[in-house]
Amino acid sequence: MAQSQKKPPGKTAKKKRIAWFVYMLECKGDRIYTGVTPDLATRYDKHCSGKGAKFTRSFPPKRILAVKKCRTRETAQSQEYALKQLARPDKLVWAKKWQWSAPG
Repeated sequence: MAQSQKKPPGKTAKKKRIAWFVYMLECKGDRIYTGVTPDLATRYDKHCSGKGAKFTRSFPPKRILAVKKCRTRETAQSQEYALKQLARPDKLVWAKKWQWSAPG
């Protein structure tokens, strides 16, 4: 049997913190979709191409309504869950507070 190898003492690898985003999309039929992602541009492209969520295949996105940056995936998912419990008027209030505008 081989001896188990231990890592040498010294620096431990730091885990890079990835920002997560909770976002709202305005979709066909005046629907609102809410989701989370660490890469908003890529996720939005997937939604637009029909390879995102089942919902956005049926109701393609028109535009990004709002985006909020979160420190962790868990925080973003908690925010997403809370938003999905809201009535449409309350979702729109949240969207106005975290309104997204395209860079440039």
